[in-house]
Amino acid sequence: MNPYASTIIISSLALGTITTLSSYHWILAWVGLEINTLAIIPLMTKTPHPRAIEAATKYFLTQAAASALILFSSTLNAWLAGEWAINNSICFPSAILLSIALAMKLGVAPFHFWLPEVLQGLTLQTGLILSTWQKIAPMMLLIQLSQSINLNLMLTLGLLSTVIGGWGGINQTQIRKLLAFSSIAHLGWMVAILKISPQLTLFNFTLYILMTSTLFITFLNLNAKNISELSTSWSKTPTMTALSLLALLSLSGLPPLTGFLPKWMIAQEMIKQDLTMFALVILLSTLLSLFFYLRLTYTMSLTLSPNSINSSSTWLYPQKTPIATLIIPSLMLLPITPTLLSLM
Repeated sequence: MNPYASTIIISSLALGTITTLSSYHWILAWVGLEINTLAIIPLMTKTPHPRAIEAATKYFLTQAAASALILFSSTLNAWLAGEWAINNSICFPSAILLSIALAMKLGVAPFHFWLPEVLQGLTLQTGLILSTWQKIAPMMLLIQLSQSINLNLMLTLGLLSTVIGGWGGINQTQIRKLLAFSSIAHLGWMVAILKISPQLTLFNFTLYILMTSTLFITFLNLNAKNISELSTSWSKTPTMTALSLLALLSLSGLPPLTGFLPKWMIAQEMIKQDLTMFALVILLSTLLSLFFYLRLTYTMSLTLSPNSINSSSTWLYPQKTPIATLIIPSLMLLPITPTLLSLM
C-alpha cells in the first residue's frame, strides 16, 4: 500500500477512536465511530481477494446497522430527556437500544455472527486491529453507560457470549476463527460484570488487548493460519513457541498466569453480589474455551512435522517485532495483583 495512503488510514483510525473517547455529545461519539468504521475498510480490501471483499462488505453492513441504531436511540433519548450528554442518565428504552447497538459493534453474542467470518477473510495484521483497536471506542461508550443499562440484559448477553464463544471454537481449524471465538468469550466476561463493577470491565479489557496482541503477533511471526501449520513452529523458533504456549494458557485463564487474574476477580465480585450460581455457570463455560486453547497448545508442543534433516540446528528465522515486551506482561502480572488493584 502507498505509504501516504497508509498514513492517512492509520491517522483516521486514531482520530476516530480519540474523537469518541473525548466526546460528551452522542452525535460526536457517533461521528468518531463512523470514522473508525470507514478507516478500516481500505485496510480490509488492500488485497483484492473475493474473501477480503466479502469480509469488508459484511463488516460495513453490520457496523452501519449498529451506527444507525445508536443514532436512533440517542435521538430518542434527546427527545425524552431533552439532552444529548453521554455522562447523564439515559432513559430506559434508549439504554436498551444503545446496549444492543454497542454489543453489535463489539461482536457480543447473539450479535456475533459477523465476527468469525470477517476475521477469517482478513490478514493477521488487519485482524489484530479489528480485535483490539476497533473495540476500544464502543467498549468505552458501554462503560460510560454502565449505570443506565439493564443488569439482566448484560448478564444474559455475557453468559451467551461465554458459552457460544467456547462452543463455537471447539470444531475450528482456522486460527483466525479461533481467535474470533476467543474474543467473543472474553467479551462475555466483560459484559457480565459491566453493571456491577465497570472498573473490572476496563481492567479485563486492558489485559484482553495485551494477551490478544501477543498471540496475533506470535502467529504473524510464525506465518501460521491454521492449526496444522503450527506443528512446524517448534523447529523454527523453540523459545518463542514455548512462551507462546504459556501465552495461550494465560488467555485461557489458568493460574498462575496473567489471564487468571480478571476471571478470579470477576468471579469473586459476582459471589459478593449473591450471584453464586451465575458465577459457577460462567466459570464452567470457560472449560469450553480451555478445550481449544489446549488443542492449540498440544499442536504446538507435542506434534512435530516430518523432518528429514539430520542436523539438530534450528532454521534461521529472524524476528521482526519485539514480541518479548508483550509476552512478559501477558504471563507475569499475577504477583503484582495488589498494585494493580490499588491503581483501579
